[in-house]
Parts: sequence; structure tokens; C-alpha cells
Amino acid sequence: MRRKIFKTLKWILIILISLVLILAIVTYFYLKKPLFGKAAEGARLERMKKSPNFKDGIFHNLNHTPELTEGYSLLGVIYDKLFGYHPRLSPVDSIPSQKVNLLNLPIDSNVLVWFGHSSYFIQLDGKRILVDPVFSGNASPIPGTVKAFKGTDRYKVEDLPNIDYLIISHDHYDHVDYETLIKLKAKTKKVICGLGVGADFEEWGYKPADILEKDWNETIDLGSGFYIHTTPARHFSGRGFTRNNTLWMSYIFQSPTKKIFIGGDGGYDTHFAEIGKKFGTIDLAILEDGQYDVKWKYIHLLPAQVLMAAKDLNAKRLFPVHSSKFVLANHPWDEPLAKITELNQVQKMPLVTPMIGELVNLKNDKQVFKQWWIGVK
Repeated sequence: MRRKIFKTLKWILIILISLVLILAIVTYFYLKKPLFGKAAEGARLERMKKSPNFKDGIFHNLNHTPELTEGYSLLGVIYDKLFGYHPRLSPVDSIPSQKVNLLNLPIDSNVLVWFGHSSYFIQLDGKRILVDPVFSGNASPIPGTVKAFKGTDRYKVEDLPNIDYLIISHDHYDHVDYETLIKLKAKTKKVICGLGVGADFEEWGYKPADILEKDWNETIDLGSGFYIHTTPARHFSGRGFTRNNTLWMSYIFQSPTKKIFIGGDGGYDTHFAEIGKKFGTIDLAILEDGQYDVKWKYIHLLPAQVLMAAKDLNAKRLFPVHSSKFVLANHPWDEPLAKITELNQVQKMPLVTPMIGELVNLKNDKQVFKQWWIGVK
């Protein structure tokens, strides 16, 4: 009897080890897929090593930035995600949207069009900018796991005109979408990104001469009164199992008439006030407001902190993004917009809250937006 039990346990152990080995092999080969990009090497890596933000083989934030808030653990976060009660993560209804013909948009139109989450198109003073485009309908390296909400996929790469500057904040999958970027190659004149991220674009067939790869606190003179200033963010990076091997960014896009802050992702810190002090009044601050949780408050802004950051930046108007398309956190899908609208009753910062596809007039500070999320189940 004892021998029989031992034999059974032996076979169970063999099966478990075999499954682990198979999983490891499958994972190894899956990580070889082109969507994971390529690690920096050679001259690119040597330049990264010279950055004051690079130490011990990785990039670091300006100030100490724990991945989790004190008192929380990774196991606790996973347990809460799997077994906690989190209602209304996704809408039942289709997200309302509009669609404009961007291909026929007059070049003298000064507008912004949001595509949901952190993807948007800017046309200002004759330049066309595209930020963190994700049009594949999925924000994960595993197909079908982080799917876009119904109604949020009205725009495709084919709907876009040629892009002067493709701006990338960091390399997470909800900001760097392989399928979208492969299709965008023929339409993109220049890519602007943080140190290390250019290796991915080069691997995907973008010309090295068209990739402007920068550190924090640099200025790119685009000519004719246009500049892109690279500024810090408080976040992290990485595709696959690597972390912080590329630099996460925020930017100021400055035209002859406007300054727009492109915030990317990141938690609250002193850099917002420093940017505001250095660059003066910002006409429009685009800041993440979504996929937040008190458990990871150092790497994503909470709604009250979004308003604080906008004030630090001396912003005339605030456009809260990073919501209304994907489930990446545990809050109700419409909470980011509802909460910041409620909190803003005190600060009264002019909010830019368009529905997907709605034209935002960059020259009209008085434009009013409908609270489109109200009534969407």
C-alpha cells in the first residue's frame, strides 16, 4: 500500500515538473515574439549609462518610488484582484463616441481628438502630433486579455493623416502597441521617445535617423518656433519580465502660440512644480486620471492629485486621460471622470472632457463639454 502511494506521488511530481518545464519553454519562445521589442545594446546602451537617471543597470525616478504603498503586499494585491468585490469595472453599454474625418481636416485647424485611454491626436499651428496610439483593441501582450470597451474602437490607423511627430511616453503595452506601430511606419516622419525605447522602434523597422531618443530635461528645436521639451515623470517601464530598462517621459509641446503638457503616466511628486516654475503658464495639461489605486499611489495619480499637479503646472485647462477604454485597476470604469469633476467644484479648473472622437478646439479656452459618461451603464 505504501509503495503504491509512493508511486502515485512520484507520477504526480513528474507531471507537475513536466508542466512547469513546458510552461517555461512556451514562455521563453513567446517572449521572442517581435511585440516585446529589443533591449538596448552598443552605442545606445552606452548613452543610457551616461544618463544621471541611470544607475545599477536601470533607470530611477527623481525620488524614492516604491511600487506599492506601505502596508500592502504583492500577494495581497493579487488576492484582492482575484477575489475582491469590484463592481462596474466595465460598462455594459457602448461608450458614446463621434468620428471626424481626420484625413480631410484643414491644416489650419487647431484641434485635439482623443481616442480613449492615453491615445490622442493634436493638430496645432500646422503640425500633427500623435501620442501613445493603441488601436489594436488590446492593451496586453496576451491577445484578448485587456480588451477595449465597446464603442472605443471607432478609429484605426487608416483614419489618420501623416504624422509629423509620434510621441511615446513609455513602453508599457497600453501606450506602445506593436500592431498599431507597425501600421504607422509609413505615416510617421519622426518618433520622439525616452532613452532605450528607440531600440524597439528600430527592431520594428523604423529608420534610426527618424528616432529622436532623449533623456529628461532636453530640448528638441523643431524649427519655426516649435519645440519639444522632455521632462521627468514618476513611473516605471518594461516589456516582458524586464523593469526600468527604458526611460519613462513627460513632455511639453511648444508651438508659436501654445504650450501643451503631455504627462504620460506617473505619480505625484515635486517635478510638476519644478516644470511649472521652469516653463511658466501651460495652456493645456494632459494628465493621467484612471487606473489608479491607493495601493500604487506613487506611480499613478489619484484624482485629487491630478488637480494638484495641474495647479503646480500653472495650467489654464486640464485634460484628464488614461480612462474609459481598458480595465487595468479596480475602480468603476466611470469613476475617474466623475470623481475629478466632483473634486473640481472647489478648484474650478477648466476641464477638457470630450467623448472619444469629439473635436477639442485648442484656441477656445471657453469650450464646454458634456458629461457624456452620465447615464452610461
